[in-house]
Amino acid sequence: MRIAVIGLGLIGGSLLRALGAAGHDVVGFDADPATRELARAAGFEVGGSVRETVAGSVVAALAVPLPILPEVVADLDGYDGLVTDVTSVKGPVRDLLAGRRFVGGHPMAGKETSGFAAAEAGLFGGCAWVLCLEPDGTDLDDWLLLAGLFTRMGARVVPVTAAEHDTAVAQISHVPHLFAAVLAEQLLSNPLAGTLAAGSFRDGTRVAATRPELTAAMCGGNGRAVQRELHRLIGELRQLEAVLEGPEPIGAMTGYLRRPSEARRAWPATPGRPETIPADIPDLLHLGRSGGWVTEVKTGRVVVKRPETDRFLP
Repeated sequence: MRIAVIGLGLIGGSLLRALGAAGHDVVGFDADPATRELARAAGFEVGGSVRETVAGSVVAALAVPLPILPEVVADLDGYDGLVTDVTSVKGPVRDLLAGRRFVGGHPMAGKETSGFAAAEAGLFGGCAWVLCLEPDGTDLDDWLLLAGLFTRMGARVVPVTAAEHDTAVAQISHVPHLFAAVLAEQLLSNPLAGTLAAGSFRDGTRVAATRPELTAAMCGGNGRAVQRELHRLIGELRQLEAVLEGPEPIGAMTGYLRRPSEARRAWPATPGRPETIPADIPDLLHLGRSGGWVTEVKTGRVVVKRPETDRFLP
């Protein structure tokens, strides 16, 4: 299968390498001439433009930052292949590509280094790879084609809607980045705090060291969900404040903290046994909403796993 990858940074470059290693006919493009030369030196075919690169491909994977995406999409005029992406926010991309053959994607993979030089074919092994499945807007055959590609790389494909994805990543990534930034800023006004800080501060502020441009683009691109989840967590913190003002703060606080303590100690959940379910949209969405994922695509069916905790869901 001929597959085009637009954007050859860590994720796009790793995707190019992984697809090439799987035997696909791959071609890449990056706006940076030095990156294009690195990809050519690694033995890959590299196009001279977006239009040239996607011509004749069955799938075009867009691996560029969200602010750049409109420019790339404009160069897809006349392209009738299947388009996917790897952007960390899904709602705006879904809206941008409305009317095209499109399945939004987001591989939850990465490492400390970036760029094509850091790319590796095995980056996606074991990672959760969201593939958006809209009940009224996604072609199931297109979704299954991509799910087959990515599961064969070793990824765990998670089927959810764009809105569900954006809420989840606001909760587990975007808002934590903002909380980490607020905590880390305390170092500027209190040198003593920096001297005393140890493991809990280190773990709670690690992502504050992320490049500000990346965090701003990530949170700003998912603004509605981030704002909603930020308000929810601020409300939870105000409840804790009220507990501290009560007559027995230690006992009340212990009761409040028990559930989150148990939840964190039980994470990540143990995967259950593989099972086979119909490859239809309602069953796939139920799977994703219950925390499950696809491990293999078969004709008309998919092999899946669910977290052990799924047995307790209503």
